[in-house]
Amino acid sequence: MKYRKLENTDLLLSEVTFGAWAAGGWMWGGTERKEAIDAIRTSYSLGVTSIDTAPIYGQGTSEEIVGAAIRDLARDDFQILTKYGMRWDLKKGDFGFSSKNNGGEDIDIYKYAGKKSIIKECENSLKRLRTDYIDLYQIHWPDSTTPIEESMEAASRLIEQGKIRYAGVCNYDAAQMAEAEKYITLASNQVPYSMVKRSIETELIPYCLKNNKSILAYSPLERGLLTGKMKPGHEFAPGDHRKTVSFFQERNLRRTNEFLNLLKPIAAEKHLTLGQLVILWTLQQPGITIALVGARNSEQAIENARAIDTQLSNEEIAVISDYLEQLELVA
Repeated sequence: MKYRKLENTDLLLSEVTFGAWAAGGWMWGGTERKEAIDAIRTSYSLGVTSIDTAPIYGQGTSEEIVGAAIRDLARDDFQILTKYGMRWDLKKGDFGFSSKNNGGEDIDIYKYAGKKSIIKECENSLKRLRTDYIDLYQIHWPDSTTPIEESMEAASRLIEQGKIRYAGVCNYDAAQMAEAEKYITLASNQVPYSMVKRSIETELIPYCLKNNKSILAYSPLERGLLTGKMKPGHEFAPGDHRKTVSFFQERNLRRTNEFLNLLKPIAAEKHLTLGQLVILWTLQQPGITIALVGARNSEQAIENARAIDTQLSNEEIAVISDYLEQLELVA
């Protein structure tokens, strides 16, 4: 495994960081706790020391699984990244969307990052994670009902108390990052980025490069779309959110697989799976610090961790770029 320093911190994160959204089961058709714990432990055995989770992932389930996975291991060997600002148990802030929890019950999700709420969320996360500090604490989504100043002041207080080490944001644009920087030193911004979702290249990446902020790319495999394992006619499990996402429409699945077929010779030459090739490509893009990649079992964890055993040449990246220009997906 290779590691990269998170800007403005002394944290070294594994280039492939374990993304624990799917491990929580919520919106992924449920979870198998033992398999999820095994996936985290297998990742660790291959050098994946960084784990990204959030309270909303399974309404506490993902954090509990992370806590169980690392409880017998040295805490200082891990970097735990979690979040705040998405409440299913408090109807306050920006209404996000309605969903079903892992038990099939209807719940409403709100984006709320008021000071008292953040402090409470942190305490709850520490308990679920079975730890006394969080390495990187991130606001999950912008909350238009709460001044950014208030949210960042709460994070600053938690740093002073030693409950979190560093602060980051998720899904912020450049202007929101600049506003937050008035009140706290940000380490990073966690945003979606993949071969088929590259809008951050226009403004956010240049801003982060100029201002020394790390970018944590989530969903680099676009929730499984870019693994080559999902074909037209794919049947999703009940509760799996992907069945309503445009990327997984029949036409887009067909076009994506045609694109991935073009990449197969490069992957074969490198002795990589398509998923590994995509992870490697992501990590070699300007401004990207780490790739957050989910795994629901040990087999997936091994494949993800071993993605960085090689490197793409400039010529190979240029060829992939040419293929990407030909890929047109329907919104």
